[in-house]
Amino acid sequence: MKRLMLGLLLCALILPSAMANGNRDAAKAKDGKIHVTYSYWGTPDEAKTIQAQADTFNASQEKIVVEIMPIPHDSYVTKLNTMATAGQLPDCGIMSEAGVLQFASNGLLADVSKMYGANDSKPLDSLTFKYKGTPVAYSAANEILLMYYNKKMFDKAGVAYPPADAAHAWTWDQFVDTAKLLTLDANGNNAKSAKFDPKNIVQYGCMVENLTWQLEVWCLSNGSGFYSKDGSKVAIGDPAAIDAIQKVADLHLVHHVAPLSAGLTDDGMQRSIIAGTCAMGTGGAWNVGTCLASARKEGLDYGVAVLPYMKDKVTICTGGPNVVFSQSKHPAEAMEWVKWYAREENSWGLIESGIWMPVLQKWYADEKLTHKWVDNPNFPPYAQYKSAVVDYAMNNSSSTSWYYVNNTIDFNTLLGSLLGDVWTGNKTAKDAITKGYKDLVAAYNGSN
Repeated sequence: MKRLMLGLLLCALILPSAMANGNRDAAKAKDGKIHVTYSYWGTPDEAKTIQAQADTFNASQEKIVVEIMPIPHDSYVTKLNTMATAGQLPDCGIMSEAGVLQFASNGLLADVSKMYGANDSKPLDSLTFKYKGTPVAYSAANEILLMYYNKKMFDKAGVAYPPADAAHAWTWDQFVDTAKLLTLDANGNNAKSAKFDPKNIVQYGCMVENLTWQLEVWCLSNGSGFYSKDGSKVAIGDPAAIDAIQKVADLHLVHHVAPLSAGLTDDGMQRSIIAGTCAMGTGGAWNVGTCLASARKEGLDYGVAVLPYMKDKVTICTGGPNVVFSQSKHPAEAMEWVKWYAREENSWGLIESGIWMPVLQKWYADEKLTHKWVDNPNFPPYAQYKSAVVDYAMNNSSSTSWYYVNNTIDFNTLLGSLLGDVWTGNKTAKDAITKGYKDLVAAYNGSN
């Protein structure tokens, strides 16, 4: 199992320290500025965009020069590990969400709590990565889980649309009951009809994305979670967490309102709402920009709503961060660049398209800024999106566990494998999780 931990990988990828330091010192001697390196992964087109932003930053002030360091995505963490072992990490760089706490636990990330001043609009607290209570990174974008729906399917069935505000969110039972009305067999019978044929379904009422990390939202909604609220212990074995997982599985196994999903691919929206196979589907806010806007141009009439809830009205958020490495000799300057680079203006194309959401509080609290963000053809109507997404993100969003828990990669990988038999009905959630509980705790402790 591949792990995001420091290893003794001392060959091939290490930047020779003398050369790296020598080049930076020579550059500083020539121009009198502090040179900061920023590592990233991405395509050649993304490299051009990042370089253009670095050029803009460099031209905006006289103190700092940012030098970008491209690293192939597939070898990104390996190279950072080897550079860390050699004491030659870049000053700052992009990280995957699940890798942040791994690096922080090895003392490789700087404390960024002073990156934003007292008078600054700060990132939402749910987007702050914390190690032992200390902020070590802020997400560069925000993403929350939502529910999307096909308006034409609802209209045809004469069923009211899902609520777009948390105050009126459906209970889980209301959600299941509605999904039954929208699940149809080949003869047009819905899943509440005595004549319904569950072996001949042509339209499902819902699709609940069961990628492992997204399942955490249902455990939280049911009053539990993958871990305790402070991250100090594993909670997936709690009855409430197990019950939440089983409820998701039973959408297919018992109620026949959802298709079978193995929880392995991140294409739920394409397989459900866009494909026309399901009336409702859960997924991330990024879907507006990655697939739903283009589907709308091709005729899809969709809406966005808040998630149903079991006990608590909650969604989860995530977003890849930029970090400042503790080996940097210029942490203040690295933070200045990271803070500037994270400004919404620098990623406006991604925000305007609906792929990213802003991170700073002012974009959620200031209606003028919200209109600037949401009032464009790529989004659902403003009032609906404002309530179902903007307000929901600000008031009902909880940090995904990798913001405050270490070793989530191994934990989620193991949990996902244990749940494979649950989706097919070969095991109950209770049997699968109970049997694998000790291994899950070992993964959480980093000893798996």
